[in-house]
Amino acid sequence: MPVKRILRLLFWLVAGLMTGTTCLPAQVQANYEEEKVPAFALPDPLRNGDGLMINDSNEWVHSRRPELLQLFEREVYGKLPDETLTPDYTLLENGIALGGKAVRKQIRLTFENNGRRLDLLLLVYLPAGMDKAPVFVGLNFYGNQTITADPAVLLTTSWVPNNKTFGIEANQATETSRGVRISRWPLEKIIDAGYGLATMYYGDIDPDRDDFTDGVHPLFYRDGQTRPDADEWGAIGAWAWGLMRIMDYLQQDSAIDADRIVLMGHSRLGKAALWAGAQDRRYAIVISNDSGCGGAALSRRKFGETVQIINTAFPHWFCSHFKDYNDRENDLPVDQHELIALVAPRPVYITSAQEDQWADPKGEYLSGWYASPVYALFGLQGLESATPPAVNDPVMHDIGYHMRTGGHDVKDYDWEQFINFANHHLK
Repeated sequence: MPVKRILRLLFWLVAGLMTGTTCLPAQVQANYEEEKVPAFALPDPLRNGDGLMINDSNEWVHSRRPELLQLFEREVYGKLPDETLTPDYTLLENGIALGGKAVRKQIRLTFENNGRRLDLLLLVYLPAGMDKAPVFVGLNFYGNQTITADPAVLLTTSWVPNNKTFGIEANQATETSRGVRISRWPLEKIIDAGYGLATMYYGDIDPDRDDFTDGVHPLFYRDGQTRPDADEWGAIGAWAWGLMRIMDYLQQDSAIDADRIVLMGHSRLGKAALWAGAQDRRYAIVISNDSGCGGAALSRRKFGETVQIINTAFPHWFCSHFKDYNDRENDLPVDQHELIALVAPRPVYITSAQEDQWADPKGEYLSGWYASPVYALFGLQGLESATPPAVNDPVMHDIGYHMRTGGHDVKDYDWEQFINFANHHLK
C-alpha cells in the first residue's frame, strides 16, 4: 500500500476516535486516479427548476439564487433557525499589541434562549491608528490562544479535541497550546498589509463531535428535541451561523470598515466559510482554502473524499438528508459549482494544494470554472479555461484561484495571495 494511503488511513483512524465514528471501510474506497473519475453531468446553474434559462443578473438574484439556496439548505447543509437571537456584547479587553502596531480586542458574545446560554469569544486585531480598517475573518481549530503567542489572549474554556502535541488533554486547552498554530495566522503580515483579523474558536459555536446536546443547537430546540431534524443544520451550518454572528458584531464596531470584510476558511472551515458567504452578502470577499468535498470540490467527480466517506467519518457535519446521496452523487439536485455561484457578484477565491489530493484540487478549480457563467451575467470575469493554471501561478479575476506546492495546510504563500486578492478587489 502506498505511503500516502497509509498516512490517510491513520489520519482517519484518529479522526474516527475523536468523533466516535468508524470511517476506515469507506476511506479504503477513495479514488485518486483521474481516469477512474465517473462520467457525470452537472446541473446548470443558469437553468431553473422549471427548465427555463436565466438570462440576466436580475433573474439570477430574484429567481434562481433563492431557489439554489433552498436546495442547499434542504439537501446538503440544513436550514438555519428562523428565530433571531440578540446577543449581549461584552468588551473583555482592549489593549495595544504587536509592539504598538496593533490594537487587540476581546469580545464575548452571549446568546440566551430556551434556558440555555452560549458564550462565543471573539479575538480582533486592528492596525493601530487606522480609521475604518478592512478585516479578514476566519474560524480557528483549537482556540484563539493558538493563533498567537500573545499572553493576553484568553484561553478557550470550550471542549477541544485532544492533541498531546499541542498540550491539550481531557479536552481542555492549556497554556501549552498558546501559539501552536502561529504558522497558519501570520498576524504581523496581515497587520502590515493594512488589514485587521477577527477570529473565533469554532468549538465555541459547536464542538466538533457527533453530539447535538451542546453548542448552539439546543438554544433553538423544540420541547423534547435532542437532534436537528433531517433538513436542519448540522455542524457546518452552525459554524456558518457563527460566522454570520461575527459579522453582526463587526458591522457595529466603528473602528472597522463594514464594507470591506473578507471571509476565509480552511478545510472543514472552508466549507463553513463558503456556506456562510453564500448566505450572508455582507461579506465582501469569500475565500476557500483546501475545502474539498462539501466545500469547493465537485461532488460528482468522486475523487479523494466523497459524499459517502465524509458522511461516514463526520455524520454531524451536514444535514441528515445529505446522507441520502451517499454513493449517489448524480442524484443531487445541486453541485458545488453552484455554491461558488451563490457568492456572485462578490469576488470569490478558491485555493488548493498540489499534494492534497484528498480535497480534489482539480474538482475545486472546476467549481470555479463552472460557476463562471453566473459571474458573466454581472459583466464579471470568472476563470478562462477548464484547465487549471500552473502550480504557484495565481489567477486574480472576480473568481480567483491558485494551487500551491505542499499539502493540506495554510501557508504564508496562501496569505500573500489572500492579501493580493483583497487588495485587487477592495483597494
